[in-house]
Amino acid sequence: MKIHDKIYVGGQWVSPSGKGTFDVIDSSTEEPLGRIPACDASDVDRAVKAARAAFDAWSQTPPARRAELLQKIQAGLADRGAEIAATVAAEVGMPLGLSTIIQAGLPAMSFAVAAQLALGSSAEEPVGNSVVVREAVGVVGCITPWNYPLHQVAAKVAPAIGAGCTVVLKPSEVAPLSAFILAEIIDKAGLPAGVFNLVTGDGPTVGEAIAGHGDVDMVSFTGSTRAGKRVSEIASQTVKRVALELGGKSPNVILDDADLPRAVRGGVQNCYLNSGQTCSAWTRMLVPRAKHDEAARLAKEAAEAFTLGRALDASTKLGPLVSKRQQERVRAYIRKGIEEGATLVTGGPEQPDGLPKGFFVKPTVFANVKTTMTIAQEEIFGPVLCIIPYDTEDDAVRIANDTIYGLAGGVWSADVERAKRVARRIRAGQIDINGGAFNPMAPFGGYKQSGHGRELGKFGFDEFLEKKSLQL
Repeated sequence: MKIHDKIYVGGQWVSPSGKGTFDVIDSSTEEPLGRIPACDASDVDRAVKAARAAFDAWSQTPPARRAELLQKIQAGLADRGAEIAATVAAEVGMPLGLSTIIQAGLPAMSFAVAAQLALGSSAEEPVGNSVVVREAVGVVGCITPWNYPLHQVAAKVAPAIGAGCTVVLKPSEVAPLSAFILAEIIDKAGLPAGVFNLVTGDGPTVGEAIAGHGDVDMVSFTGSTRAGKRVSEIASQTVKRVALELGGKSPNVILDDADLPRAVRGGVQNCYLNSGQTCSAWTRMLVPRAKHDEAARLAKEAAEAFTLGRALDASTKLGPLVSKRQQERVRAYIRKGIEEGATLVTGGPEQPDGLPKGFFVKPTVFANVKTTMTIAQEEIFGPVLCIIPYDTEDDAVRIANDTIYGLAGGVWSADVERAKRVARRIRAGQIDINGGAFNPMAPFGGYKQSGHGRELGKFGFDEFLEKKSLQL
């Protein structure tokens, strides 16, 4: 059991003022995995003051030096990649093989990319009789979720630091251990004191203290839409910049000329990634009404091929959910789907056979789902797929856009140009065509109540820059 009793503030490991603690639970075994401090508002204030004191010097540090330090952090993450992958797999439930690629690999990539962007980003440009200068926004509060704990941290912290900002990070108290590994790496890399600060605790105490602090210039938040609304409300009192990456109910539109078996298999894989604990997961599969039953059969086969097991077992294809609370929440949605009349094709709310311990949920598929059903409208955040029939291409687009969310989606067609035409009509920030691969340099973020602002690549880097015009 990994016990952390200090937080990282002003370049030092210090004892928090908050006296409570949070236990971190192994999602596969339900046993304690670690313990972290429950900080309070005074800890946040101390961290913000350290970040504010460091800002002037860091924002004026040459980009080459910032890039050099980011590369050191990237190397440190790579060196401890196996430890990070195993830690996050135990916390969150992602199978170890995937965790190695995603949960450990992507954070290191984010720091490498931020180093490149720090070197290549133009600080100013002429516009008529003006010089437009791009400057670091200031002190940034980063509030991150538990589903991709270090990836989401790195997607904020790396570009913020690269742009010349200083940071106060609050990771999720549910899966915080990789954030401590990052802090240890940053300390060893020699980042100037106060540029990066780590405080831990829950949203109502620590998250709200960050969002409302007068010396925080920007809040970058990833989490639920409900929590994002609260962050925006509090941040509005000091008129600070807010970037939000929130929930999703992403459609996977399979057109009538698509390779149906490939599209269905790809859709199930996407929906069940990280046990469905992915904000951009394609949880709604839209299929032509004439192909609905065949799609349901194919989805059943694909879902039942997912081997449930502990995240650290080599044979596991689908791990547990992150917590008992999340498990109960997802099971309640499955029961709701049955109550509202959707056809349960496979899965269900019961504990899987042979797995008496662990926060497991059976890979579940519903067919004959109506757009008015709860499971078609609300984010479930578990391995639950809804198959929805449509009649025409226009009908498919209407259904795709018929939620409060607009984060991601997919379109499948034998005609790539047709697929792109449909994709352009879907109100979402990222659409994959025929299973197009994830691109860590492309902007990621949502429309509507999926948030605003973008992460990753140069678009995410730009979020942490202000524009100033000098009139000549």
